Amino acid sequence: MDAIRKQASRLREQVARQQQAVFKQFGGGGHGSGLSDDAELHQHQKLEKLYISTRAAKHYQRDIVRGVEGYIVTGSKQVEIGTKLSEDSRKYGSDNTCTNGNVLTKAALSFGRARAQMEKERGNMLKALGTQVAEPLRAMVMGAPLEDARHLAQRYDRIRQEAEAQATEVARRQAKARESQGHPDILTKLESAEAKLQDLKSNMTTLGKEAASALSSVEDQQQKLTLERLISMVESERAYHQRVLQILDQLEGEMVSERQRIEAPTTPSANADNMPPPPSYDEANGVFASHMHDTSTDSMGYFLGEVLFPYHGVTDVELSLTAGEYVVVRKVTGNGWAEGECKGKAGWFPYEYIEKRERVLASKISEVF
Repeated sequence: MDAIRKQASRLREQVARQQQAVFKQFGGGGHGSGLSDDAELHQHQKLEKLYISTRAAKHYQRDIVRGVEGYIVTGSKQVEIGTKLSEDSRKYGSDNTCTNGNVLTKAALSFGRARAQMEKERGNMLKALGTQVAEPLRAMVMGAPLEDARHLAQRYDRIRQEAEAQATEVARRQAKARESQGHPDILTKLESAEAKLQDLKSNMTTLGKEAASALSSVEDQQQKLTLERLISMVESERAYHQRVLQILDQLEGEMVSERQRIEAPTTPSANADNMPPPPSYDEANGVFASHMHDTSTDSMGYFLGEVLFPYHGVTDVELSLTAGEYVVVRKVTGNGWAEGECKGKAGWFPYEYIEKRERVLASKISEVF
């Protein structure tokens, strides 16, 4: 239908140009019966471009809506599958049927919890795509402003066809009037035909301006709304992926930490019983400390260490530790002792019982203090 419409429009313009040539040749221009002057032709071309532009934008909006709806359907199925996997993982972790430790059960619980969070984020993103992207675009595609503007353009097109036909009728009566040498009845009919043509041209001009204004307004709304919805879609997906990345980073940190813990040696390489006693705080902060170690962390700042092996402090200056905890290390001596703080308590402990960590979860840091 669009191809037929374009072909018909080109034929009408060609006929209009031929009519102008005939009017000029036979002197009909003096009666003002010509239809396609430059202003009217410009208006017609502008309307055609606006009609094509708004139609293309409408189709693109409809394509976006269909794409988003398909994405929501697929995403909802993924949420369903991911939620089932989360439930299965948490069930395995809760049952804890393994007889050789609870490493896998802890990992299953962490994975199930993280998967549930990710699927919740996916569901929120799909909801945002539906309410912030698909619904506004669908409303504009089906909205009254676009249809009203297109109806005005179609009415203009019908009146233009009538005017073209009336211009042909006027040209015919002009030729007949010249042949009759001024017959009164023929001249009266000619004047009536010319008056009708002027009315059609006037209506066509008015309607053309209204249609052009309406289509221009719709085109502007289409461009702005579609761009805004595309930006909203990008922002929703970006926020979703950022949140999922945070969840995965936390999950990976927990799993890697647990793997490092179980792969570490079961006992320290050095025996704490054979170590010299830890220094007192007065000694550590005084001259004795400067002689006792050259590798103090004072020059490189505090750091976090993960406790690999449990340690039970013997004296008041020693700090008891539990495997898996994190401790803020403030000093390291040359004879194997380190000083730090864990859970509000400070003291000395064997340095080999911990391992420095460059990357620690925020939840673990909060436990230190």
